[in-house]
Amino acid sequence: MENPKTELNEITRSPSQCPKVNMDQLQMEQELSFRKLVESSECPEQLKYDFNKNGELKHLDTNEPFVFNYYKNALERNHKRYQVLGHLITQYVYELLERVCKLQKVHIPTDATEDEPRSFFFINEKALTSSSSLIVLLQDHGVFRAGQWGLKTIIHEGLDHGTQIPFIKTALQCYGGVIVLNPNDNFIDLKMEDEWLSLSTKEESSTVNSSWWIPKRCSSSPEEHTIYIWDNFISKSAAKNVAFIAHGYGGLVFINLLMQRTWEVMNKVYSVALIDSMHHTLHQAKNNPQVQEWIQKHCREWVTNSKPLDRPTGSLVKVDCPTVSAGTEKYRLAPSSTLQAIFKYLKSTLKARKTVALSRSPIVTRSSKNKERGNT
Repeated sequence: MENPKTELNEITRSPSQCPKVNMDQLQMEQELSFRKLVESSECPEQLKYDFNKNGELKHLDTNEPFVFNYYKNALERNHKRYQVLGHLITQYVYELLERVCKLQKVHIPTDATEDEPRSFFFINEKALTSSSSLIVLLQDHGVFRAGQWGLKTIIHEGLDHGTQIPFIKTALQCYGGVIVLNPNDNFIDLKMEDEWLSLSTKEESSTVNSSWWIPKRCSSSPEEHTIYIWDNFISKSAAKNVAFIAHGYGGLVFINLLMQRTWEVMNKVYSVALIDSMHHTLHQAKNNPQVQEWIQKHCREWVTNSKPLDRPTGSLVKVDCPTVSAGTEKYRLAPSSTLQAIFKYLKSTLKARKTVALSRSPIVTRSSKNKERGNT
């Protein structure tokens, strides 16, 4: 049995002391290049962009930020170009997760056949076997995938603001385990599989035909995706202390998980950091006072606000969790703005949990050892 005091010492380092992510240095070390991905598409000239040393997307010739209206009076072609850019960025972030953050891609469901559409998520090597703390990242809903807080944020604000990589690096260095969920990867679009890297537009492409979309089993919705990973991975992990960081719709998804797996979640999850969450405690927790009390005690929400970071903002709902300012009024910047505050909060709540565990653990004395010997 592990000594709670030993575990307590593992979290004494402040999150602010965790080194920041230097995206340019990491990419150079791993010989990763977003430009190589662009060159592999059919539109390198229409997308002459790359990420600079600050992780910002800039035009190669003009050093200007991304411009949507590349084609004059051609909304559909410009939108298609934007989709291609988004797809390339998604693939690039996947590479960063695997090669820079050293995460492993795990396909689900685990019993899928060879030709069955599958989803996946990312996890570090020892996340499930180590008894150290485990951080789970749960993003907002949208077209973006694992490792991103927002595609538009990456395009206009850069990798440090739009990707989850700074959170992942901090979690790995300060806590040991991390799981990056992929809740928006719900369907496979047969029609688009061979068209992602092409700017060609077809007349029928603007019409929605559901027959082209095939849902991915066990991941057809963010809720189903999260419950499956909880049941098959998180709940079975050796980690005694699990924390969630959820943005936007991810907060609603977490509360859904809490209601579906109430006792498991309440026993294993020690803290939840919500960022501009879309959850609704009164509606989702219904008339369950134990769940409502757990949310008040174990959750905290950072909301976009004009007040300084971490300043209390108050909540209109008494049964909801405490709310504090995200230190920004821009929704897309809320995650990056709250990183240090969130990990400071997780550190304090984990320390409190382990202090309680330490106080409840039996104290071994010389007399107790003698008694044990006398009984043998």
